[in-house]
Amino acid sequence: MNAARVPPQRSHFPLEAMVPNPKLKFAEQCREVMRFRRLALRSEQAYLDWIKRFIVFHREKAEGEQRKMENGGWRHPKDMGEREVEAFLTHLAVQLKVSASTQNQALNALVFLYRHVLGRGLGVLEGVERAQRLPRVPVVLSKAEVQRLLAAVPDKHRLFFQFLYGTGLRLMEGLRLRVKDVDFERNQIIVRGGKGDKDRVTMLPDSLKGGLEAQLQKVKMWHRQDLADGLGAVELPGALKLKYPNAERELGWQWFWPASTISVDPADGRRKRYHLHDTSIQKVMLAAVRLCGLTKPATCHTLRHSFATHLLENGYDIRTVQDLLGHKDVTTTQIYTHVMQKPGLGVRSPLDA
Repeated sequence: MNAARVPPQRSHFPLEAMVPNPKLKFAEQCREVMRFRRLALRSEQAYLDWIKRFIVFHREKAEGEQRKMENGGWRHPKDMGEREVEAFLTHLAVQLKVSASTQNQALNALVFLYRHVLGRGLGVLEGVERAQRLPRVPVVLSKAEVQRLLAAVPDKHRLFFQFLYGTGLRLMEGLRLRVKDVDFERNQIIVRGGKGDKDRVTMLPDSLKGGLEAQLQKVKMWHRQDLADGLGAVELPGALKLKYPNAERELGWQWFWPASTISVDPADGRRKRYHLHDTSIQKVMLAAVRLCGLTKPATCHTLRHSFATHLLENGYDIRTVQDLLGHKDVTTTQIYTHVMQKPGLGVRSPLDA
């Protein structure tokens, strides 16, 4: 068993913390603190789900051990601590056999719960059975397979999939792209707040320039109509809405890949145009994979893997590819050398010699 590393924490609320409203239900208290800490909506949903699973796990555990059931077996997280967190994380790794990244996400959610909602830190978790992080070779499509896949994508979505492959962006990085971050003059795409909340620059494919300019015209047309209808506001990152009150209706901040319908922002209840939904894009990808007859389990992220591998096969330096992908460590990028057509130094099988 390995100790789970938990950052040093204070045993009381720091000055910049928010004490949740005690009159709210516990889930709403958690959500209130998460909004105060400006967690992304997806992180908020994931953390709430892990907190719920943590509570349910210990109720079912008590029921299975036939212990005395008080309050219907439900225990508030404030009445639990390191021992219960260790038991839950170990259950994820041993019984459910989750990946290391999944177990880490659960740990982060519980650390957030105790530090920011309950106002006390977790100590060192020494009794946790850690999920093993095993090396995996990514699924990569050949250039011919990529072309078959793109041809199978419906016309209305093909440009976006070409864009993902041509830039190497992660799915959510592509969907969250703003108009201001597409630089046609310099042929650059600026990725804001990527993984690790880092910015980076990648290329704008010359072959897509005409299509992307047409997409920009469509965004302008929709935005003008939204403004005429009294709408046109868009979600802004961080505290920009407070610093620049009018920015939410400016063209530059609009999504480059907007949804065709108006939806309600769960954060403030206002009607806004959101970007394309990742679930719908993933469904389009799955249908295209089946339509073109690919046997590889390709996803949207496979286009990013293929982008990196094809650049390396074309002779580009691995450090350049690392920068384009936004990898913190070059060892992460090196995984693509294992799936190149000529990995390493172009070693050939003795059967082919």
